[in-house]
Amino acid sequence: MSRLHRPTGQEDHFQGQRDAPLLLVEFGDYQCPYCGRAYGEVKRLQEALGDRMALVFRNFPLTQAHPLALQAAEAAEAAGAQGRFWEMHDLLFENQDALELPVLLSHAEGLELDVDRFREDLASHRYEERIRRDFMDGVRSGVNGTPTFFINGHRHDGDFSTASLLAAMTGGLGASR
Repeated sequence: MSRLHRPTGQEDHFQGQRDAPLLLVEFGDYQCPYCGRAYGEVKRLQEALGDRMALVFRNFPLTQAHPLALQAAEAAEAAGAQGRFWEMHDLLFENQDALELPVLLSHAEGLELDVDRFREDLASHRYEERIRRDFMDGVRSGVNGTPTFFINGHRHDGDFSTASLLAAMTGGLGASR
């Protein structure tokens, strides 16, 4: 069973309590249709587990298949620099068929970000190195497609339905982090 190469840390985007007993790390691609479906499953999982679960999202843009995935990941990171990572993350998955720059700028306006700073972050590719680091950590962890999930540091090789993830998370897999 594959393990997460780099443990979660301060640089990761957490949703939920960092000390939650159940940690789900997703390597995902904002343009991937499977990640789009997994997005809803993870939301249901979060509802089911509440504060017992934390979620970390790491970028794994498959740029050969999804030409807008890197730009979308950069948009999420640029929003994260302004404290709105998860809001942008949700907008990207909820509007997965529209990831072009004008739409991303509209999302930034809607989130009341500093749009000039956001635009400059995208133009300068300020967060591309961070995204590349996430990607390489994924490769080192055995990620070869998206979405790929790790539960308390162990790769989940089942499907990504809410039921499958819930069973894996509550079945004692990787009880310690």
